[in-house]
Amino acid sequence: MIKLPPHAPGMRIGLFGGSFNPPHEGHRLVVLTALRRARLDALWVMVTPGNPLKDAAQLPPLAERFAKAEAFFRHPRVKVTDFETLLRVRYSWQTVDFLARRAPGVKFVWVMGADNLASFHRWRRWRDIAKIMPILVVDRPGSTHRAAFGVVSRWFGRQRLPEAQAARLCDRRPPALVLLHGPRSPLSSTHLRARRHFP
Repeated sequence: MIKLPPHAPGMRIGLFGGSFNPPHEGHRLVVLTALRRARLDALWVMVTPGNPLKDAAQLPPLAERFAKAEAFFRHPRVKVTDFETLLRVRYSWQTVDFLARRAPGVKFVWVMGADNLASFHRWRRWRDIAKIMPILVVDRPGSTHRAAFGVVSRWFGRQRLPEAQAARLCDRRPPALVLLHGPRSPLSSTHLRARRHFP
């Protein structure tokens, strides 16, 4: 049986996935903003086997990325997990579907940075994700306009809610989306890797 972080019916839990290669301050801001603004009881940082839209050939081993994420995200309400690897899923819609069936009554919300929302329409069965759980998006530098006016935001239409309703997002019936603005970090994993190779 797949072991999940602590959860119980009625809990408000954010799901924030990524390769975290490496984790950085931009990730931390997404996590802390989501916890505070959506009034989450917990947030699961899901270290994924790899992104199907990216080349995973140079991706460090999951155990290495997991250890770095665990050391980086030190917060009493943040749990780092690799259950997607144990579940052997490849796509996020599979994760969402599994959790909806495995943990009924838990109020999950999918958390992502605005840079990912801008390309969310390229994800496998992205509409299914949106129909299973609400989505909370945290603004990221360079992605504000594309996230706010892109394909996905237009698809949500009236189900895109104002920021003031972020605290009630977990209680909304999906599809529902909130785009949050606030402190932002210009850091990205891509830039950090490039800096490491070309100081």
